[in-house]
Amino acid sequence: MSAKPVRVGRAKTRVVNRVLMALAGVLLLALGAAVLIGGLDLQRRWSFSLPGSWPFDGPDDVLLTHGDRRRWRDENWWWPVVIAALALTVLLALWWLLAQLRRRRLSEVLVDSGEGEGALLRGRALEGVLSAEAEAMEGVERAHVTLRGRRTAPEARVRLALAAHAQPAQTLATLRAEALEHARASAGLEQLPAEVRLRAVRHRAERVS
Repeated sequence: MSAKPVRVGRAKTRVVNRVLMALAGVLLLALGAAVLIGGLDLQRRWSFSLPGSWPFDGPDDVLLTHGDRRRWRDENWWWPVVIAALALTVLLALWWLLAQLRRRRLSEVLVDSGEGEGALLRGRALEGVLSAEAEAMEGVERAHVTLRGRRTAPEARVRLALAAHAQPAQTLATLRAEALEHARASAGLEQLPAEVRLRAVRHRAERVS
């Protein structure tokens, strides 16, 4: 296994995202320009002509005429097709959004053996080890770790829920010296930057008799 394997699918996904975003931007820009020019009647105010196929010729023009809007309403297939098309559009948009959010999380880490060979470690596995070791620390009730960045240079996002008796400064020092250092050394990384967020666990008030 090469020390620098290339993930072709991820590169293709980035290209597809950029192309789709560029096309959507051009389409929205063209539609906005058409509406703006027609709505403000700029072609007559500034004395310039528009192509015959220009969709909006003046402030009174509409995207769909009354006849166009009512053309297919009496057909039995019209409303099911419209509803299905809108539902499919929404589902595709949600799928794309969730795919972007999932890609922000690092799925694997490249472990370099130092001999020109490497292995891929699952990001979830390293996150689980980090979370377990952090939760075993004194004063930590819950821990959640997320890896981001590049697989050759991962970054950790750590969220700790601290008990009432925990000492934040000591907890951070222990996390850095133990859990993060162990993860960095086991993965053969030169460094493992981490962003740590602390919050206190709320407890019910105790009655004193």
